[in-house]
Amino acid sequence: MQKVTLDDLENNPMNADVTKHATEPLNLNNLALNYFELEPGDEFSGGLHTHMNQEEVFYVVEGTATFRTKDDETAVESGEIVRFEPGEYQSGKNEGEQRVRAIALGAPQDAGETRVAVPCQECGADYHVAEVGDDGVSLSCPDCGNDPEQ
Repeated sequence: MQKVTLDDLENNPMNADVTKHATEPLNLNNLALNYFELEPGDEFSGGLHTHMNQEEVFYVVEGTATFRTKDDETAVESGEIVRFEPGEYQSGKNEGEQRVRAIALGAPQDAGETRVAVPCQECGADYHVAEVGDDGVSLSCPDCGNDPEQ
């Protein structure tokens, strides 16, 4: 048995005020587990994206988070859970005035290719592939290699 507390986990804020990853500290093999606290205006991730191999589940512990897909938008309140299947584009944000606390689970742990719904200005492809590295997230077009950040 392994146990950690939220206070023991390192905070790695990117788009959220608090982002804590429990996957490695718990030595999880088949599941990614993250904890978020979002101030008003904060996001879970950097916009509309999908993981090609991973389903994601968000449990909202406190507050109300707004989740979007390419076709839909829904408010998920405290005590509610939302699921996204592999390949389904989604994003989540705190559009309210209260802090949001939520737990995110992803299975399998290896999300596979991550795609971001940013059309390529060079060749017209409808998404870019996201790669997370030590310097942050980089995007590249799968068809022409264009980096929209340049």
